[in-house]
Amino acid sequence: MNIMMVSLGCDKNLCDSETMMGILRKNNYDLTNEEAEADAVIINTCTFIRDAMEESINTILEMAKLKEEGRLKYIIAAGCLAERYKNEIFDEIPEIDACVGTASFDRIVEVIKELERNDNQALNDSESEALRADKEDKKGEHKKVAIFDNIDKLAVSDTHKAIASGTFMGYLKIAEGCDKHCTYCVIPKVRGRYRSVPMDKLIDEASYMAENGIRELILVAQETTCYGKDIYGKKCLHELISKLAKIDGIEWIRVMYCYPEEIYDELIEVFANEPKLLHYIDMPLQHSEDDILRRMGRKTDKKSIIEVIEKLRAKVPDIAIRTSLITGFPGETEEEHESLMEFLDEMELDRVGVFTYSREEGTPAAEFDEQIDEELAEKWRDEIMELQQEISADKNEAMMGQTYKVIIEGYAADDDVYVGRTYKDAPGVDGLVFVNCDYELMSGSIVDVKIKEAGPYDLIGDVEDEFTE
Repeated sequence: MNIMMVSLGCDKNLCDSETMMGILRKNNYDLTNEEAEADAVIINTCTFIRDAMEESINTILEMAKLKEEGRLKYIIAAGCLAERYKNEIFDEIPEIDACVGTASFDRIVEVIKELERNDNQALNDSESEALRADKEDKKGEHKKVAIFDNIDKLAVSDTHKAIASGTFMGYLKIAEGCDKHCTYCVIPKVRGRYRSVPMDKLIDEASYMAENGIRELILVAQETTCYGKDIYGKKCLHELISKLAKIDGIEWIRVMYCYPEEIYDELIEVFANEPKLLHYIDMPLQHSEDDILRRMGRKTDKKSIIEVIEKLRAKVPDIAIRTSLITGFPGETEEEHESLMEFLDEMELDRVGVFTYSREEGTPAAEFDEQIDEELAEKWRDEIMELQQEISADKNEAMMGQTYKVIIEGYAADDDVYVGRTYKDAPGVDGLVFVNCDYELMSGSIVDVKIKEAGPYDLIGDVEDEFTE
């Protein structure tokens, strides 16, 4: 059987998709990226915000058309959308043949075997060739399959994830779930409580990734900074990083999703002293103003946020700080929006992503009074992005004339340049460096690049001498 994986949403979801593909490959299923060759498609869905949910539903419906027209036989919905709406999803989207919960992706083979078993049983039960042919013509008319384990189960497989040939960058999910219960967020309801992956399992997986060409290791979780508290009784992210840095082949380690209130001194020391740990931190703030932070259910305040930013910059002067913000949260005032703008102007963070508030069913914030008009939320978002564009442009201009290590991602033939990233840029969310070089560079190589031109987001530079690694 040929199986196609469609992974939607965040990088944590991608980790689950890669694990499922590894399990399927170990169990002798063939993986394909071609729709026309697929007998089954697994759609690993997202439901974090309304737009993500709509994308998931639309993708399922697109696959349903293929099912009607071609060889595609099974549509399997996995991940957050399936978990969040497990009681109604088959009724609402009857094209789906099976569902796999967020804590059950390690059982994907069971799902597929059960679908096949049900179909075989249906054929065996037919009393004549005519009945059998009739059943074969009616695609999708077989018993639905669903596996939903307790969402607090930690789905960890003994099988390594699938790594595409030639890939040099990979995500390592170090924990599952979240205990924060922010008032706008559905994650604890669909991903469960915070569960750290045992350190020995992570070291083993990262070693396997390095053996298969991964050079940049990106640590992800709903929150990375709490790693270890639940199983070791203390925060252990700094210890995990130190052990990962000893793995041959891993050259860069990047950490995402560090909540400001959980950043601690030992972690900052590792940033300052471990050469492989990039001076980059993703620190979701969502807002700067205390009243909004309180109503969001965030466990910090403006004073503490400023203190941790100052502490990071004091210990690691060249650290690049990325954050995400929400505009239009219920009750946000024009004054609070202006204060957030002033905060950004003063802090001059390196990278900022801004989202308008999404009113999510089943969250406390969805029931708050003073819901903000979407048009106003979008106006505030655009104002923040305009300000951040100016900040980013100034920071990038300051990089001109300096040399940075750049990891090469590929070659843009139309422009005859290589494309890469500095330590300041995480894949998929930050800027790029367009690299001029008169000899061939391999993807994954790390080269010294002198910056010659700078825009608000992207840079242009020349390779200096031979590539360094």
